Amino acid sequence: MLAEYSWERLEEKLGYHFKNRELLKQAMTHSSYANEQRINRRLDYERLEFLGDAVLETISSAFLFENYPELNEGELTRKRASLVCGAALAFCARDMGLGAFILLGKGEEATGGREKENIIADVVEAIIGAIYEDGGFESAKDFIYRVVLSDLEHKQLFLDSKTLLQEYSQKEYGRTLDYVVLEETGPDHDKEFVIEVRLNGKAMGRGSGKTKKAAEQKAAYEALLASKAGK
Repeated sequence: MLAEYSWERLEEKLGYHFKNRELLKQAMTHSSYANEQRINRRLDYERLEFLGDAVLETISSAFLFENYPELNEGELTRKRASLVCGAALAFCARDMGLGAFILLGKGEEATGGREKENIIADVVEAIIGAIYEDGGFESAKDFIYRVVLSDLEHKQLFLDSKTLLQEYSQKEYGRTLDYVVLEETGPDHDKEFVIEVRLNGKAMGRGSGKTKKAAEQKAAYEALLASKAGK
């Protein structure tokens, strides 16, 4: 287990202090760690993730309904899906540095589990479930508003970066983009890719990630930021 001061540091990052810290520990416990430590599997994060997913959907639905009166049902559904998808929640997790606090088994640790999108996204949902259990609906709502539903324009820019950059390049230059792998390092189970996005052979942005898709997204995001700064 992490030292007590580490749990306190995590609570500071979350902006919420638990009355029952065991809920927080459970939210950060991956099944691989529970298996290695012979902990009851009911004490890994999966049950809390189930609860947190439902709470997140309810709160994000109400938020969008109240703040986007111009959107119809289909548009609201699509917007909610983009804001609470795995990539969006992983973005929030990385922003808070949650990966460092996850309790992982040795095998999962060795394969880069702390940076895997599905794991860190699931942890965010588990934390929402833990806060709901510990502090109730309003505490969970406050956390979701601060962490998931804040700075939506910036997050949407990141999540839609490849599409937005393609639209920008077509509109401004009438050309398509090329994503070029510059580096590919690490063993098969723990690859790291560095990718550059180019327009007509000219570099626009560069990104790295555990998958080509993640690296491309970061490269496109950097290119979008550069294009906005250059205007």
